[in-house]
Amino acid sequence: MSSLLRIDDLHVNVEETPILKGVNLEIRQGEIHALMGPNGSGKSTLAFAMMGHPKYEITGGSIEIDGVNLVELDPNERARLGLFLAFQYPVTIPGVKVADFLRHAVTNVRNPDRKEGENLIPMREFRKELRSKMEELGMDIEFARRYLNDGFSGGEKKRMEILQLAMLNPKFAILDETDSGLDSDAVRVVSEGVAKLSGDQMGVLIITHHERLLEFNTPQFTHVMLAGRVVETGDASLAAELHNQGYAGVRERHPIAAAEEEKAAEHVAG
Repeated sequence: MSSLLRIDDLHVNVEETPILKGVNLEIRQGEIHALMGPNGSGKSTLAFAMMGHPKYEITGGSIEIDGVNLVELDPNERARLGLFLAFQYPVTIPGVKVADFLRHAVTNVRNPDRKEGENLIPMREFRKELRSKMEELGMDIEFARRYLNDGFSGGEKKRMEILQLAMLNPKFAILDETDSGLDSDAVRVVSEGVAKLSGDQMGVLIITHHERLLEFNTPQFTHVMLAGRVVETGDASLAAELHNQGYAGVRERHPIAAAEEEKAAEHVAG
C-alpha cells in the first residue's frame, strides 16, 4: 500500500499575518503534482510550513504522513518520516564538503535511533552509493569534494539539491521553485534529474510559476493557489493554460479569492 501525504484545513501565520487560510491537499507515492499560483499566493509558505520552519506558525489544521501528524515534530523527524524539501535558495556552508554533508544526512535519516557520536554509515558503502547516484545524474565525482554550495553557480546549487534527493530517497519530495533563476539548459538538466528519480516510491510536489520544469515531469494533478487557498485542481492541461494565459481565468472563476488577493495587495502597498 502506498504512503499518503495529507494536508487538511491548514492555516499558517507569518509574523501574526495569516497567509494560508485552509489548504487541503493529498499526495500519494508515485504521483506528480504541480502547485502553481501568482506571487504571494502562499506556495512557498506551504512548503516551509510542511518542513517545520520556525518562522511559519501553524495555527490550525494538520499535515500527516500515513496518519502521523507532523505539526509538532522537528524538521529532522519529518525528514525521517520521508519528507524532503528542495529549497528555492539553497544555503552555502563553507568548510563542509558535499560528501561529508550527505554522509551525515543519509545516516541520520536512515538510522533515526542513532545517538550523537555513534558511527556513520560505513565509508566504503557510502562512497559506492554516492558514485552510483552521481553517475546516474551525470555528475562529476569531483563535485562531492567541493564545499557545500560554496562558489556554486545557480544551476550547480539546484543539481546539489537533486543529488540530496537521490541519496535520501524520500517518500515525498517538495521542489520549491527549483527552476527559479535558471537558464533553459539548467532547467532541462534539473528536470531530467527529477524524472530519473521519481517513480512508484516517491510522490513529488513541484511548486513553480512556469511550465518548463514540467516538460519532463508531467503532473497527474495541477493545483492552483490564490489568496492562501487551493482554489482549483486539474490535470496537466491546467498547467498549460496557466502558462499560456496567466491567472486571469482563475480569478474570474474564483472571484471571492481574487477579491481577497486584491485586498491583501492593497494592504501591503499601503
